[in-house]
Amino acid sequence: MAQTDTAEKRKPSLSSQISGVIGEILVTAGLIVGLYIVWQLWFTSWEANAQQSNEVAAISADWQQAPDKIGQARYDDPPAVAHVSELGSPIGIIRIPAFGKKWEYSILEGTSESAVLDKGAFGHYKDTAFPGEVGNFSVAGHRNTYGAPMHYVENLNAGDAIIIETKDAYYIYKIYDRYPAKPTQGQVIWPVPNDEEASQTPTRRLMTITTCHPYIGVTIERMVTHAEYDHWVARADGIPEEMAQAS
Repeated sequence: MAQTDTAEKRKPSLSSQISGVIGEILVTAGLIVGLYIVWQLWFTSWEANAQQSNEVAAISADWQQAPDKIGQARYDDPPAVAHVSELGSPIGIIRIPAFGKKWEYSILEGTSESAVLDKGAFGHYKDTAFPGEVGNFSVAGHRNTYGAPMHYVENLNAGDAIIIETKDAYYIYKIYDRYPAKPTQGQVIWPVPNDEEASQTPTRRLMTITTCHPYIGVTIERMVTHAEYDHWVARADGIPEEMAQAS
């Protein structure tokens, strides 16, 4: 009789059993979430960066090799870049020396996530200017997944160079502003950024990069980086000094 009473006392109550099941569910859910985060932040970036290495090589495969010297900085009108309209078509290669010598990503037409951005590339906003043109050459890039090319955007400073490499030339822009904005603030990529009217005629050669903000947590905003064209270097003459100085 005493043994039966002891066994009954040791039997978990219904509430304890339910708590145990809930605990197991939470542990399993936490593991799944953890694996998903690892996949999002690590595996997608590894895969995208590997893809970018091939993409950059493919884009520049038929380009003339620039001489291994610093080319002359030219301040006359830069050469025109051929316009493309098909989604995913290559425009050039973007380099930001402040991010290191090996930092290089392709620029493709369109801002589709699956066709462009999730490949680690920068996407060119449709109907914005092309490199070197008067207007606002605008692109988007990921910050925390799929290569995370703009991971360190907050380390950029006014005066830092952004180099757009094409078949015939390097276009050098210099950063002049950086700030967070709401996703609905489409005026940041207008020909005259943030002006009262999108139809205003531009007079400057600008560039805008948009990416997610903040880096950690729910990215409810965008980090906007504006730069202005400074000069160009003919590919046949060498590479920009800013590119040669990257470490």
